[in-house]
Amino acid sequence: MIKTTLAASLLVFAGHALAQMSPVGLWKTIDDDKKIEKSLVRIKESNGVYSGTIEKFLDPTTKPDMLCEKCSDERKDKPVLGMTILRNLKQTAGDKNVYEGGDIVDPNDGKIYRTRLKPVEDGKKLEMRGYIGPFYRTQVWIRVE
Repeated sequence: MIKTTLAASLLVFAGHALAQMSPVGLWKTIDDDKKIEKSLVRIKESNGVYSGTIEKFLDPTTKPDMLCEKCSDERKDKPVLGMTILRNLKQTAGDKNVYEGGDIVDPNDGKIYRTRLKPVEDGKKLEMRGYIGPFYRTQVWIRVE
């Protein structure tokens, strides 16, 4: 009985730890230049494809009715609040803690970057890397939930 209870407890804790290595959840974005909190982005998964939507602005200088004026795709002139900024990411076959193949838009300049996400520190943080050609920048997002 004790062994069964212990084994079940270990499985629950192991499952919780593995689930937290997923990017699914609510993340606080941090500006990599100014080091200020910018927004809350919720990442969801549907049929193995991950996407992220801006749920709330945290930077008081951001206008709540801000539009993506510089976007060049279907998001042009659409509200940034509620916008899907991360799209089409999938878990890689080689490293199950890496999600890539999609893109992210920077609503401030409209640029679209190829993207790679990697949960780190037991899923408490997320390395979000955006690429244009050989150039990239990485932001570290903080898990909220």
